Parts: sequence; structure tokens; C-alpha cells
Amino acid sequence: MKEEKVILVNEKDEQIGLMPKIEAHEKALLHRAFSVFVFNDKNELMLQQRAAHKYHSPLLWTNTCCSHQREGETNIEAGKRRLQEEMGFVVDLEDSISFIYKAPFDNGLTEHEYDHVLLGYSNIEPIINTDEVASWKWMSIEAVKNDILNNPEIYTEWFKIIFDKFYEHINISK
Repeated sequence: MKEEKVILVNEKDEQIGLMPKIEAHEKALLHRAFSVFVFNDKNELMLQQRAAHKYHSPLLWTNTCCSHQREGETNIEAGKRRLQEEMGFVVDLEDSISFIYKAPFDNGLTEHEYDHVLLGYSNIEPIINTDEVASWKWMSIEAVKNDILNNPEIYTEWFKIIFDKFYEHINISK
């Protein structure tokens, strides 16, 4: 299997290089990433629970899917690719907000990402890839917000950051 590389960027999201994914996480270098949020017609968010064998944040709940863009791939193309790979479906996506965050993990790796939040809408039931995803569910934005306050340990760091800092951008009505 070909080693995944991430796109190293500066604080303006300009590409400055490529690096193997694990090495970038070991060195805590800023790299491009995306987080997909899919909502249904009830304005509920599709959450996924990360697979148990993930190298960080295993079995934690998070947004619909997330990953890293490949060189030459737009944010939207990357989001659609990963949505298909993890959740088994594709929807139209739109760029929303972006932000930089840094989150160290117990295993010595650090996520330091320029994260692009992508929004999509669908009522489809996913066909999850169990190599990537343990489970999934729909939750209202308010229920997610309350659950993060009461049970922060069951959610990924980036997901909590998005909710804390950008709640108004994702609390949308379609």
C-alpha cells in the first residue's frame, strides 16, 4: 500500500511541501485537512464513531468524516472521496469555514491542521467501511452541543474545537 502524504502548509494555507502522514504527525507540522459535516432534512448531523484500531482517537465520536487532501486535489474533491471511502456515499459539498488547530495525543502524535469544514445535505443511510468507522448516528446540533458539554471525553479534539469556536457556522437550517 502506498504511503499517504499530507500537504504541508503555512498559516495562509499555501503549500510548502509534502510529507508522509505519520512523520507530519510525529513532528507536529502544520498540514492541510478537511472535516465533512452532512446534515439531513431535520437539521440533524450524521456522526461517526471512529474504528477501534485508528492510530489516534479510536472509538471517539466525530463529524461525518475527515481526512487530508492529496496533492492536486481540491477540498471538495477530497471530501467527496473520503465520504465515499468511509461512509459509502457521496453528496454535493460546499466549503464553509477553515481554522488552524493543534492537538497532542497520548501516543506521542500531534494533529496540527489547517482544517477546512465542508457541509453537505442528505437523508441517505450510510454503508460504513468498518476499517474506518465503528458506528454512526444522526443527532440534532443542540443534542451534540449538550453531549459535548456533559461527555467531552467521547468526542475527538477537532470536533470539540469546531463546536466551541464555530457553532454559529454549523448550526444552520436548510
